[in-house]
Amino acid sequence: MIKLMAIGNLGKDCNVNTVNGKNVINFSIAHTEKFKDSAGAPREKTTWVECAYWTDRTGISPYLKKGTQVYVEGTPEIRTYQTNDGKSGASLSLRVHSIQLLGSRAEGLGNPQPQSGGERNYDYGNNGSSTSTAQNQTNNDDMNEASDDLPF
Repeated sequence: MIKLMAIGNLGKDCNVNTVNGKNVINFSIAHTEKFKDSAGAPREKTTWVECAYWTDRTGISPYLKKGTQVYVEGTPEIRTYQTNDGKSGASLSLRVHSIQLLGSRAEGLGNPQPQSGGERNYDYGNNGSSTSTAQNQTNNDDMNEASDDLPF
């Protein structure tokens, strides 16, 4: 079995379709890697992954909006095609088995603390169940007081 794990931002809002009586959520994510070329000039390389999440539970779809950062796991496929000018092309697609919401660009820009009081992670695995965890932020005073009660 080949497994692909990717973290990226959605390029556009997801689409929910029904194919042969089964629900599928289609979306694409982009991962941009920054590096320096042999001359030392900064470069960027963006890899797009087309994702298909076959599930009966489509409750995550309202959260899959453009710019949202997600972690996905699944089985990769390389699709080849012919372009309009006769050249051959290839794309990377992923049959998603598990997806986890990591956040959105709106939370990271100008708003360092989410208004909900913490980061929320939703994990939709193979069984379709979801779990949510809220992490409360601790201020520095509480952290310093707790260090006096170390167990060792």
